Parts: sequence; structure tokens; C-alpha cells
Amino acid sequence: QVQLVESGGGLVQAGGSLRLSCAASGRTFSSYAMGWFRQALGKEREFVAAIRWSSGTTYYADAVKGRFTISRDNAKNTVSLQMNSLKPEDTAVYYCNVLIVPSYSPIGSWGQGTQVTVSS
Repeated sequence: QVQLVESGGGLVQAGGSLRLSCAASGRTFSSYAMGWFRQALGKEREFVAAIRWSSGTTYYADAVKGRFTISRDNAKNTVSLQMNSLKPEDTAVYYCNVLIVPSYSPIGSWGQGTQVTVSS
């Protein structure tokens, strides 16, 4: 069973930075991808970024391109999301999940996520 633990959220002013981490365990991930998603209050969960474990190929939502960077540490089974130039509209609970390739559909249970709040 896949276990995912997100951390690193907090309160930051617009223009600031935060770094989120996701620790994954429970299976071998080399043939999968990992992704970050977010859900703002009253809105549906949306895709933010993804990275292939094996190749390191990355994908981003248009809303975060050029501001967010996803990376992985294969040895530690952790995935990070560096978020720069944060905007109030980035405020949301951020979740990570294992993604099946090539559909990039999430396959793990959603964890509690980590809250990111950006003040204007």
C-alpha cells in the first residue's frame, strides 16, 4: 500500500517562496511518476506538476510554469516542489500522489496534504 506524507506548507507573502516535500513508501516507484495537486477552498482538485521517477521528465500546469520546480530524490523516495513568486491564487491544500504512466492518473489514496497560504 502506497503511503504519502506531505510537508512544508505555511503562510507566506505574495512574491515569497516555499518548498514542499513528499515522502513516498510502500512500493517500487521507478516505473511511475509523482505529481503534485492542489485544491483551493470551494474548488476541485487540480494538477500542478509531475515528474517521471526514471527519466526526471517534468510537466507543469500553465498556471505555475516558470515559478514552480518539481524534483525528485530517487534514493530517498522523496519529491519536492519549489514554489517561487507565489501569488494569492496559489493558496490551496497541496497533495502529492503516485501517477500511473502514460495516463498520469493518480493511483494512491490522498493524504492530508499541506496547506499553503499566500497573503497579498
